[in-house]
Amino acid sequence: MKKYLGYFFAGTAIYFGFAGLGYAETTVSAEVQYIFNTLLFLMSGFLVMWMAAGFAMLESGLVTSKSVSAICAKNIGLYSIAGVMFWLVGYNLAYGIPEGGYIGTFTPWSDASSVDTGYSDGSDWFFQMVFCATTMSIVSGTLAERIKIWPFFLFAAILTGIIYPIEMGWQWGGGWLSSAGFSDFAGSTLVHAAGGAAALAGAIVLGARSGRFTSSGGVKAMTPFAASSIPLATLGVFILWLGWFGFNGGSQLAAGTLEDVSSVATIYINTNLAAGGGVLAAAAVSRLIGGKTDVVMMLNGAIAGLVGITAEPLTPSPLAAIFIGAIAGVLMYFSTKLLFKMKIDDVVGAIPAHLVAGVWGTLAVPLTNGDVSFGAQFLGTISVVVFVFVVSFIVFQIIKNTVGLRISKEAERLGTDKAEVGVIAYGIRD
Repeated sequence: MKKYLGYFFAGTAIYFGFAGLGYAETTVSAEVQYIFNTLLFLMSGFLVMWMAAGFAMLESGLVTSKSVSAICAKNIGLYSIAGVMFWLVGYNLAYGIPEGGYIGTFTPWSDASSVDTGYSDGSDWFFQMVFCATTMSIVSGTLAERIKIWPFFLFAAILTGIIYPIEMGWQWGGGWLSSAGFSDFAGSTLVHAAGGAAALAGAIVLGARSGRFTSSGGVKAMTPFAASSIPLATLGVFILWLGWFGFNGGSQLAAGTLEDVSSVATIYINTNLAAGGGVLAAAAVSRLIGGKTDVVMMLNGAIAGLVGITAEPLTPSPLAAIFIGAIAGVLMYFSTKLLFKMKIDDVVGAIPAHLVAGVWGTLAVPLTNGDVSFGAQFLGTISVVVFVFVVSFIVFQIIKNTVGLRISKEAERLGTDKAEVGVIAYGIRD
């Protein structure tokens, strides 16, 4: 009997011990919350940094084999430039904005970490910096195969140091769009539509690749413009898909409570489902309209779905997340065809997947979040897109008319690998 009483009292002690832990998790110290929040920023940040590799592989796979080395050079260059510029001026341009204001200060970032802020200042800087680099990565693939590398780097410095920080500060820095009720959880507009708008401006100023379109506006046979490696492009999309969990999940900005970590898990689920919805919708529409199940459309369908859900990945139900991603995939498909008709040469399809899907995702937020209005979403979306497009267009025009923007026709014939970086990616080329 004593034996069984011993088991009973031991079990009771264990039960109340664990129950005590359950109560304790609602009263963890500010320092413990600081640690968990900082870890969320850092771990999510390096997942988003890994998206730089995804963009490099996706673009390398979709350009011709004579431009792969140049794409790699552009991607590692732009990431490095983003880091320097966001430290030098970008962060304080975004987060030095007075409440309801428009622009911060042209000063370098400095560390003022305190337990009172809830996380390390350094972890916040790193997390925000990789978002900045992502915005510029979107531009890279669109302008591939005909842009000079150093003028591209110059534009990267201006976008990551000035243009992006200003517009993102309007919302995330407590600026005028935040005061107006605009909502963009992780950057469907602030990052993706902004990057797509800059890419569109560049594509218009730069012009299409030589021989890309017929005189009547048709798209020429793919042979001269064949993707160098579909497996590489697919790997890039899977890397981006993985990184997106940090992109959206980390934007919860806190992991010190049960509610916060549960929200991060919900965000992961909805992010994954939206990507799947984008893939399946793109596969279906390409089959129904084009007669083939286009793998490139499927890849960009994944990106479009991920972009679409980024404005609000927490409040949708699983079915709503699939719907948002699927609509993004369909819009991506038709906007790709529209760009062809307009003779706008987007080498990797970044404008449909990021600009168009980003606008859709941001405008769709009120469908699942009753605290957000369609008016505020429209105001924020149009303001950011127009601002980034106009300023980028002006900057590209200035670069074009001063140092030059486009490589020569002979250099284009040789390929940017030979003409711009002097390193050939593949021994057998197109």
